[in-house]
Amino acid sequence: MEDQVRQAVRVLQRGGIIIFPTDTAFGIGCAIDNEEAIKRLFRIRRRPETQAAPVLVDTVKMAQDYLLPIPREVIDKLIEPYWPGALTIVLPCLTEKVPQLVRGGTGTLGVRIPNHPIARAIIQGFGKPILGPSANFHGQKTPYAFEDLDPELVKLVDLVMEGACTIKQASTVIDCSVTPWKILRQDAVIVELA
Repeated sequence: MEDQVRQAVRVLQRGGIIIFPTDTAFGIGCAIDNEEAIKRLFRIRRRPETQAAPVLVDTVKMAQDYLLPIPREVIDKLIEPYWPGALTIVLPCLTEKVPQLVRGGTGTLGVRIPNHPIARAIIQGFGKPILGPSANFHGQKTPYAFEDLDPELVKLVDLVMEGACTIKQASTVIDCSVTPWKILRQDAVIVELA
């Protein structure tokens, strides 16, 4: 596994695109700060440019480097209980550090810490957040197992890592940039917003 992780980090450093397992589904990723790689990832996935891409981080500190100060309430009620895990939190971001495509032209960013050793090792080795939408063509089936990956998609990326997804469910997405917070997708994690 270590060799595969090192290889993945090298591909990311060179501006490449990888497919890798996470706790939820197989993700397709590139560096958060490489505009060319991001454009290519959107083209490969046929993802609408107005649709923001979620970002995976290894630590809360790494997330904080790209966000406005995270409110204490978000840390207490969502980050502490659910990270690492299948919860994507949408927060106001530092727009000058996050390319427009990644945030779908908005002022927010969806972030999460995956609870998966391979995904975490890649991000740690790379030292920066990576994009982490599911590794499928837009609107197609989400790949929860290696066998689910579309061979046509696999041909278009620079490295495909094997491995298993542990939860095999999409992450829950909560928008904390609005008051009250809004659940955009209730899935792997059940969060009660009181």
